[in-house]
Amino acid sequence: MGYDMGKYILKRFGYMVVVLMILSFLMFFVYSLIPFDRAVAEAEPFRKGLKTTENATELYLAKIEELRKELGTDQNVVVRYLGWIGLAPINGKYNGILQGNLGYSYEYDRSAKEVLADPLKNTVFINIFATILGLGITIPLGIFCAVHRGSKRDTAVQVGTIVGYSIPGFIIAIVFIWLFAIVLGWFPVSGMKTPGSNYTGFAELKDRLYYMALPLIVMTFSSLGGMTRYVRASMSEALSLDCIRTARAKGLVEKTVIYSHAFRNALIPIITLVIGWFIGIFSGSIVIENIFGLNGVGRIYILSLNSKDFEVVLLLQMFYVILGLLGNLIVDIAYGLADPRVRVNK
Repeated sequence: MGYDMGKYILKRFGYMVVVLMILSFLMFFVYSLIPFDRAVAEAEPFRKGLKTTENATELYLAKIEELRKELGTDQNVVVRYLGWIGLAPINGKYNGILQGNLGYSYEYDRSAKEVLADPLKNTVFINIFATILGLGITIPLGIFCAVHRGSKRDTAVQVGTIVGYSIPGFIIAIVFIWLFAIVLGWFPVSGMKTPGSNYTGFAELKDRLYYMALPLIVMTFSSLGGMTRYVRASMSEALSLDCIRTARAKGLVEKTVIYSHAFRNALIPIITLVIGWFIGIFSGSIVIENIFGLNGVGRIYILSLNSKDFEVVLLLQMFYVILGLLGNLIVDIAYGLADPRVRVNK
């Protein structure tokens, strides 16, 4: 089984590389079609510095051609893509992603890696916390509703989840800001930390969590409806299986029947939901980060699109693609671990 699992993972990694190359080229090609010339934008200060002379236009056009050659934009899109990846030389040298060059941000005048370092930490931080909170509430709540199916408490939870599922996340964010930040004054409206503060250690973490609390509450609340209903449906189906009736007939303790037998049978669809949801909240956090003014990759993504900082945008797109591919791999591996009936060698 171990050999088969290793062989399966290697095969899946091979598929991932092929898909990643195809998607990365399509993204690069789409952005190359946008009518924007970085060389022209970079040559604009040079044009303004030229005196009004007869050859000013020629000097300006020569500068543009020089910059296009330096940036590699004078090549066709395939060569530019291979140079971006690091599989082809640009101006006689390999200097792409494979060589550690993740691009340059012209808006921030530094490497894209430096621009995204702190925002990526903030995005991962808030999404992991939202995932832990979401799972900590929805899985027990879904199991409870399935076990007490048809009861008044189950009905009340179902009504609440339908309401939560039907309301868009940005509407929930606006309502929660009005209620908890403006009316009750429990949380700040936006920001990452107390203005002017220089906290360190635990005080810094506490201040950061205070500012992250409301966005986390919004993200968690937004996920409760769909996830709770999904867990409830999976558990209800598992509890109706013949093997569960047999386990109860043998006189097993109800907790053992629910958590050791029924929940394991319900794990396959739940795993798909959980990992898919975790991947989805990274893209969904773009809205939350912009509403609450958080310094995350979602906010950087919007700013980079508006400023045509496409190397940063492409790097972020690659991050989301890799995240999605890894998520699918984790789902497949988790299937085999959760249910021995799933054979990875078939």
